[in-house]
Amino acid sequence: MAETTTIARPKAAANHLGVSTSTLYRWERERPDFPRRIKLGPRASGWRVADLDAWLEKQAAQGREVAA
Repeated sequence: MAETTTIARPKAAANHLGVSTSTLYRWERERPDFPRRIKLGPRASGWRVADLDAWLEKQAAQGREVAA
């Protein structure tokens, strides 16, 4: 059976991360480790929720390393 991939459009992705859409776009532009958008159509794009979650986990792990 095929695995379902959930795609979050910009507003939903920003909400998922707890930031504004402008912060989401800034992170995409300025952070090389931030997940890249997926083109869904001529005027639509989004992020894989699994990629966003993995990025959040990585950020949290790095924060724990710095605090230790």
